[in-house]
Amino acid sequence: MSLLSLLLLGMFLSSAHATNYDILNQCNYTVWAAASPGGGRRLDPGQSWSLTMNPDTTTARIWGRTNCSFDANGQGRCETGDCTGGLNCQGWGTPPNTLVEFLLSQPSSQDFFDISLVDGFNIPVDLKPATNVCRGIQCSADINGQCPAELRAPGGCNNPCTVFKTNEYCCTNGQGSCGPTTFSKFFKDRCPDAYSYPQDDSTSTLKCPSGTNYRVTFCP
Repeated sequence: MSLLSLLLLGMFLSSAHATNYDILNQCNYTVWAAASPGGGRRLDPGQSWSLTMNPDTTTARIWGRTNCSFDANGQGRCETGDCTGGLNCQGWGTPPNTLVEFLLSQPSSQDFFDISLVDGFNIPVDLKPATNVCRGIQCSADINGQCPAELRAPGGCNNPCTVFKTNEYCCTNGQGSCGPTTFSKFFKDRCPDAYSYPQDDSTSTLKCPSGTNYRVTFCP
């Protein structure tokens, strides 16, 4: 087999198992979608963005940014979820921001995914597989409107770790060093499927077969 044939075969096998995300904005306001890896895209109400990630991607994140202003070169700032001051996101967003997180495994294995409020909340979000191979998850409560006074931020609701920066809320001293708090219960009561503090794994991490495609919806 020629080198070109081998390269084409490799590209085919890689793309055959790549994961596709349809990111839809159903909010009545503009959301500047962001992904790491993936970059960013302005989504006016009703608009969507199709994004593909490799099957061995780890620590992937998708989130929405609000109240952004960018110049013709794509430079600017967002009130929530800002990432390095650019439309085309590099790195992770600034809290508060509702996160969709993925660890994509190799073919024939499993994807792991969650909705996380460990960086706080700014936009309601829904995550569903494209087919009924596993269940979806959602966080659509009015967390911004009900946010405790200590956690309120312009455009969103902070997680207590962002505000207080102590082990009680951040779990910085390792596994088992912290547990649920009054603040984490505020998030958990409203979004039972979402991470409410950093060691909330047992109730918040879900699995799907590798190669599953997903839809992420802002304001479901």
